[in-house]
Amino acid sequence: IIPFFIFLLAVNGCGTIYSAAVDERNVSTIANDTSIKGAIVKKLYDDDKIKSLDISAGCYRGHVYLVGEYDTEDQKYRAIQIAKSVEGVKNITTYLVPKKKDDSCGTDEKLEIVGKVKAKLVGDKDIWSTNIDIKSIQCKVILYGLVGSKKEISKAIAHAKSVEGVRGVKSYLESTK
Repeated sequence: IIPFFIFLLAVNGCGTIYSAAVDERNVSTIANDTSIKGAIVKKLYDDDKIKSLDISAGCYRGHVYLVGEYDTEDQKYRAIQIAKSVEGVKNITTYLVPKKKDDSCGTDEKLEIVGKVKAKLVGDKDIWSTNIDIKSIQCKVILYGLVGSKKEISKAIAHAKSVEGVRGVKSYLESTK
């Protein structure tokens, strides 16, 4: 199980020398955020009430983001309880919505949307997109993380809105300036 979580963190850009070099946070903050995120992900995975793949966690400067879908209100509240129980969590922002049974936005559509948004952000040299997490929930794009300026936030939102199939954009991006 532990190698799975190390792989998960590495895939998400945490724990690499490159991500530390281009991150707006200092190394100590990155380490703390990675530890917090890892603890939450593990607890979500181990919890019998929650389907861990339906709820994602992110952490920037101790601020935790829970993003995903739930089947029951108990799952939603349990995910929040889990995040609150982890040492170092300063505050929690949630974008947790009930699953739609007959939603036409399936896994393929969500993955395609995330890929297209990432491509637009990476292609824009004015945006430092390394610290932007992108999720698609019911074909809505959720952005969270850290960028260098309010201008970058506006541009990231505009890029997300420009992707075909996106039903809406919710930004929790924060500017470091």
